[in-house]
Amino acid sequence: MSEHQNEKTHQKAPETNSSSRSGTSPRASPHPFGGSRPSQQRKTTGMAEPCSECGSISWDEDLDRGEIVCGECGLVVDENLIDPGAEWSNHDGKDNSRVGSPITPTLSDKGLNTTISRSDLYGGAAARHGMNARARRDWNRRRVIDDRSKTRKSRDRNLAKAMSLLRSYGDLPGTLLDEAAVFYRKAVEAGVVTGRSIAGIAGACAYLAARERSLPRSIEEVADSFQVEYKEMKRNIRLVSRIIGAHTISDPGEYIDKFCSQLGLHPSVVGEAHYLWERVKIADEWQGKKPSGVAGVMIYKAAQIRGNTRTQADVCEVAGISEVTLRGLLRILNGLMKYIGEATEN
Repeated sequence: MSEHQNEKTHQKAPETNSSSRSGTSPRASPHPFGGSRPSQQRKTTGMAEPCSECGSISWDEDLDRGEIVCGECGLVVDENLIDPGAEWSNHDGKDNSRVGSPITPTLSDKGLNTTISRSDLYGGAAARHGMNARARRDWNRRRVIDDRSKTRKSRDRNLAKAMSLLRSYGDLPGTLLDEAAVFYRKAVEAGVVTGRSIAGIAGACAYLAARERSLPRSIEEVADSFQVEYKEMKRNIRLVSRIIGAHTISDPGEYIDKFCSQLGLHPSVVGEAHYLWERVKIADEWQGKKPSGVAGVMIYKAAQIRGNTRTQADVCEVAGISEVTLRGLLRILNGLMKYIGEATEN
């Protein structure tokens, strides 16, 4: 009997094991951290471990913030991620395939060519990486050949020289310097530079870029900076302005602050000069008059009214006009002030 009972018990054991396996199937008892298996839950690159707070591996990537967060409890486990999306820089709205920094109009090649820098050959890093004298000589020869190949055409040499002049003598902030470079490229495409001075056209572009943004620059100082005659600079400015369509007229009020600073006048004189110009600016008598000269006569009159006078010679020097011109403008100003009922003296 005992052997028979043992045999029955041995035969019933597999049935008990199979029923226990069927009773503990994944569908009967849900996963403690979600209804799906770990292999079916979301994972991210490098994040296969469960969350340290809730044990879930339901990870979400926030590409806008550059973070990986737990989808269950919101724990941030990684930040400052690299954006895997497209890296093009759509600066002009046309080309979406170019990557890298925007083009630089002040460089002859717009900054798109590669260069062999002297610091790569003669710097301390070159010696640490095994650059010996013979290799340095060979690479320096390649550097010279590379530089010459970029200016082989006459137009490339023209642009290289013009951009160098703009950077050296333009005396403009970064954005205006880029605009002046764009103006020069348009002048080259229109054939204006042919037969004319590169410095003259570059100076005209610098003057027009400043005038378009209401930055006070006189023709005299631009001509002196680029070492071009005054009359030639005026001709170039008229020519380039027609080509690029830059017909903004300078306002005398733009020069008042600059001239008062050069003359060392009190701020009350600056305010008085602006006040006078606002009162008489609509008069037709100022048509055709030099803007810097009109600003000079406003400053001269305001200084008299405020008791902080300057000589006519000092005002004419900063305004770039003669004393005869200043006195003629002063007669016009006094007549307009009497007409509108303003006091002409303190």
